[in-house]
Amino acid sequence: MKKFQGRVITPGTVSAEAVVTTQGFNTLASFQMALQFGDKEVKCGDQNNTELHGKPLINKALCLPQTIGSTTGGLVLYCACAMEKNPACMLFANHIDSLAAAGAVLADVWVEGVSMPVIDSLGDEFLSYVKDGMKITVEEDGVVVVE
Repeated sequence: MKKFQGRVITPGTVSAEAVVTTQGFNTLASFQMALQFGDKEVKCGDQNNTELHGKPLINKALCLPQTIGSTTGGLVLYCACAMEKNPACMLFANHIDSLAAAGAVLADVWVEGVSMPVIDSLGDEFLSYVKDGMKITVEEDGVVVVE
């Protein structure tokens, strides 16, 4: 077990199984099939992300360096939350970008009954330590426990 301290973007506590990518996460490409075509398992649709492609994202602890791609990224995160097809949490090794932060904050403020804690600045050590399937617990103060 190891603990990492990050910065809270959207608060909350959650425990979930990790899905991990060391590549940039293209929010639109990853969630498009689930949001537009009704994929209930919310499998990652980004063919360019070989670490996540085809893996379920819903209710998982999504561990990533940063988001990349379209300027629709924030809206896509907001919509995933509004449609209850979101990860349990998003855990960024690096600083979160403004688009992903906007989507997470808007969902936190406007989507009633859905919580998606988002923590950033967890560091490179976090991303090299965490592996798919590990249990992740996010605490209110931005501490992320990896087991």
